[in-house]
Amino acid sequence: MAFRGLHDADPFDTSVLVLQDRHRSHLVDTEQEVLHPRQQMRAFLSMWRMDPRIRPYVIRAGFYGIYRLGHIIIDWPLITCLVERWRPETHTFHVPVGEMTITLQDVAIILGLRIDGAAVTGTCVLDVAGLCGELLGVIPPDEALRGSAISIRWLCQQLSTPAPDSDEVALQRSARGFILALIGSFLFADKKGVHVPLCFLPLLRDFMQTSSYSWGGAVLAHIYRELCRASLDRRRSISGCIIPIQRDFTWVDPILGAQPHIQYHHSLTPYMMTMPMLSLAT
Repeated sequence: MAFRGLHDADPFDTSVLVLQDRHRSHLVDTEQEVLHPRQQMRAFLSMWRMDPRIRPYVIRAGFYGIYRLGHIIIDWPLITCLVERWRPETHTFHVPVGEMTITLQDVAIILGLRIDGAAVTGTCVLDVAGLCGELLGVIPPDEALRGSAISIRWLCQQLSTPAPDSDEVALQRSARGFILALIGSFLFADKKGVHVPLCFLPLLRDFMQTSSYSWGGAVLAHIYRELCRASLDRRRSISGCIIPIQRDFTWVDPILGAQPHIQYHHSLTPYMMTMPMLSLAT
């Protein structure tokens, strides 16, 4: 897709890129704010120290690699720069040398999540009291709920410290709470990152079954959706799992890494002009 020039991100041909008038790059010469990715991983890790007794269940479910990643500092200007080049019409980053995107392989390598298997799907029409009582061993009060989502802080207060004499059932419930909070804080975080939808909880009933789902595919779809949303209509923030976006591009060229001497005033789009290809979209 041809673009007009170094400082003009408008494409010549808008027959495919039909959302240009709403796209963030349309305002590239205006005073735009840096996007603020909402990541609560650091708060979650400081709030919930994983009990060694629940580690085997987290490993069995396939989420231990995510926990081991820990907190990674987000380069906000870099993410903003990449969002300016993301096109929701094609789900690719448009740069002068071609198109590039994040693939399932990237998610599998960076996050260690499974990318084949059953789809991650469910319903938000739930018997909250019955479901939480069965799988978590506690029933959340109304103040801990927001629609069909549950407070991550409340989960931590209730399940982060199993009793010394806890049996296997109690430890499994604590592990489910931990994984559920990890999902809401990192993998599928919303703009605030303080609640997690309970639609994920039935998928944690059996840990071996949990590990058979394509969590990597679901995360990639969520990343695409959040990139599309952030690229349109003057959005000020982006949620979801940002790490694959940042990790994909920072190692390619030093100019895309953290550069404290660069002050973000308008747009980092000019820096994208020197970016080499990573993954050629097919």
